[in-house]
Amino acid sequence: MKHSQGKFDGPGGLSVYYQYWQPLETPTGVIMIAHGAAEHGGRYRRFAEYFVKHGFAVAALDHPGHGQSEGGRCQIRCFADYLSCLRQFHLLVAKDFPGAPVWLLGHSMGGLIATAYLLQYQAELAGCILSGAAIKTDMEPGWLQNQIFRLLSAVLPGVGVLQLDAAGVSRNPQEVEIYVNDPLVYQGKLPARMVKVLFEGMHQVQANAAAITVPMLIMHGGADAMTSPEGSRYLEAHVSSKDKTLSIYPGLYHEIFNEPERDEIFAEVLAWCQQRQQRP
Repeated sequence: MKHSQGKFDGPGGLSVYYQYWQPLETPTGVIMIAHGAAEHGGRYRRFAEYFVKHGFAVAALDHPGHGQSEGGRCQIRCFADYLSCLRQFHLLVAKDFPGAPVWLLGHSMGGLIATAYLLQYQAELAGCILSGAAIKTDMEPGWLQNQIFRLLSAVLPGVGVLQLDAAGVSRNPQEVEIYVNDPLVYQGKLPARMVKVLFEGMHQVQANAAAITVPMLIMHGGADAMTSPEGSRYLEAHVSSKDKTLSIYPGLYHEIFNEPERDEIFAEVLAWCQQRQQRP
């Protein structure tokens, strides 16, 4: 396996970090990863190692304000900045792997970003894979809290307002420990502006889901307390894709790729991609 890394200038001139894992031979396809809130692309190395063994390249960026990318931790100006950053990365991936079909994989917040990205650029993708996508969440604030978040977003955009519970990451305590002790994972409260723009993104995706026609593999842990499985059910019911698969895994937590059943889930994703790459 070959590993490489680089940077590009993202929104507002921020340096955005990315990395590739790829086989020594020409890859049969590329899986481009948009990670979740507070984490980073490097946490998908185990996923990448599995898919590289099966001939795929895996490409992951660190969103602005995350991991090794520049920016205040988990701070963003607007939801469109996530999309424009992913667009730049997609163009880079397409240039570096010419002719290879590109599959977009989004986890949690990255699932929301990925789904919104489809509304503009789905024609350039072979398909989309979602893991615990933040389309709906049980943590969504009520009307009054929303007004407070809007006010704070305008006057104190960096103030923390929403704490993620690390215990909800995985049923495996070792995976939770890895998450908590990772220096590139942000452990503080999510800032007001980030929370505001993410909920705006959710409403945008919910309202426009019918415009999505690309093949979709929508996956969610049935016991996910961070993002609601109802969001994935909503998406499956509302997208116009003729080729769509919904997999809800009973009892699994938020990060299905870090649950004890991960190898079975990796195999499901692999089979799904391979079947579609073999079609004429």
